[in-house]
Amino acid sequence: MEPESLITIGEAAMRLGVSRDTLRRWDKSGKLIAIRKNNIRYYLEKSIDNFLSNLNLSKIAFDWASSDKNTELPQLFYCQDSSIFQARLVKMKNVLASNPIFIDILFLLVAVTGEIGSNSFDHNLGNWPDMPGIFFGYDVEKKEIVLADRGRGLLETLKRVKPSLNNHKDALNTAFTEVLSGRSPEDRGNGLKFVKKIILENPMNLFFQSGDYYLKMSGLNFNIDIRKSKDYIRGCIAIIKF
Repeated sequence: MEPESLITIGEAAMRLGVSRDTLRRWDKSGKLIAIRKNNIRYYLEKSIDNFLSNLNLSKIAFDWASSDKNTELPQLFYCQDSSIFQARLVKMKNVLASNPIFIDILFLLVAVTGEIGSNSFDHNLGNWPDMPGIFFGYDVEKKEIVLADRGRGLLETLKRVKPSLNNHKDALNTAFTEVLSGRSPEDRGNGLKFVKKIILENPMNLFFQSGDYYLKMSGLNFNIDIRKSKDYIRGCIAIIKF
């Protein structure tokens, strides 16, 4: 039996997206216990992976996207650029493909996730307000995929081609229902109509928020609901249930 891998407190901090001082506090409180060797803290790599897998993905993404501060993200969920996102998207596809119960919706889930994530990068390319990149996490057991960004959001994006838009509710409605032309190189709205089509025709649900309005879409019920949120999202957040 191979010995379990240990990682330094610095590597653990990087993976979790927290400071070393935070890890020291967690060790003292028992939240995440370290292993001491010569009075130096180490962590079982498996313990870090288990800690991350038990996190509430939607809460982490929501807190990050709605925060006024440029906070760090656990490395496991942070895609600094589109190439990292695409690589992790392939990994998600392989994980889903290993379970036969997802075979019928595998490529649809990858298509929806890829469209939303890629749009975040295309939409904010060279214009990220603060922290570039996106949050991307998934939990196969909970059947949940979560994406978020701290970008400009739908309203600022669509106003460039539809200046009459003046609130996030109208921006959401436009993005998911109205085909806009002459919008090159920005095609985020039209891409979201592709997402809508897949969601509504399959056993999936979508929560999507930008600014102070959110949209809920229930597959097979052909139901779309847009409502005011009590919280404000800096960019966008999408939660896919399947």
